[in-house]
Amino acid sequence: MRVFVTGGTGHSGSYIIPELIAAGHEVTGLARSDTAAAALSALGAEVRRGSLQDLDGLKEAAADSEGVIHVAHRQDLLPSGGMDAVAAAELPVMLAYGEALAGTGKPLVAAGSIGSAGNLGRPATEDDPALPSGDEHKGTLRVRNVVERAVVGLAERGVRSSIVRLPLIAHSTADSAGFLPGLIALAKEKGFAGYPADGANPWCAVHIRDVAAVFRLALEMGPAGRYWHAIAEGSIPFREIAEAIGSHLSLPAVSVPEDVMMLPGYFGLYTNLVTGSFPATSLITRQTLSWEPAHPGLFADLDNGHYFSGQLTA
Repeated sequence: MRVFVTGGTGHSGSYIIPELIAAGHEVTGLARSDTAAAALSALGAEVRRGSLQDLDGLKEAAADSEGVIHVAHRQDLLPSGGMDAVAAAELPVMLAYGEALAGTGKPLVAAGSIGSAGNLGRPATEDDPALPSGDEHKGTLRVRNVVERAVVGLAERGVRSSIVRLPLIAHSTADSAGFLPGLIALAKEKGFAGYPADGANPWCAVHIRDVAAVFRLALEMGPAGRYWHAIAEGSIPFREIAEAIGSHLSLPAVSVPEDVMMLPGYFGLYTNLVTGSFPATSLITRQTLSWEPAHPGLFADLDNGHYFSGQLTA
């Protein structure tokens, strides 16, 4: 299959491209700079120069392909406009893909968030849709749900569209800018590994190589209009994550009281996330796509030491 990939030089994309090529697919990646073009070539992909702002170019690339994987975001908009600006820029991209792929039955697989189904009081499943978002959700992660819902909605227009929901922790030896390195940096800065209140709120995690496999399988065989969960470990108490970080840094793990001053004082921009509960299952993904995580779990990956050596590698 000829596959067009955006975000191919990012953490997930740089693993998705080799996964696709190893399975016999021909990959073309979007590059807006010489550096990105060189990185894509090194991964074995053909290069298409362009940007996410060039909607006509994206439509042409999608029409020329036999499938699209979209894992790119306008991260440059975060400092000035936050997630609102990122989502507003991403929605027209999805609609452009829809114009190019409507009625073809070709696959479009895009990245989503495990939190898009909301706090359900139970583990989220693939059957739980992304919640609607409105003006009252500006400034929150939920504002991006409009993108997920648009992608899934393209199934009604004859696109084999789906969303791969990712956990907040997608770990690997190349993870240098994710939430896990951020939590480690906080512990080093503050002198202890913090967790909110009793730290019982569950998070989920997956190795990025297992994420790449989900994207490939969704592209190859996933039915239209579905959510997939790239989740290997579905309910890890946040406290245990903090304790593991503290142990590797020889720092104590300490409860941070749920106080309007103390939580932001430690966690800063991460406050709303670290106090959230994000349990999820991946049974439907495993059964439908015949996917099974095959790479180290979170604590095994932490034990490998690369997160603490300062020498993250590909």
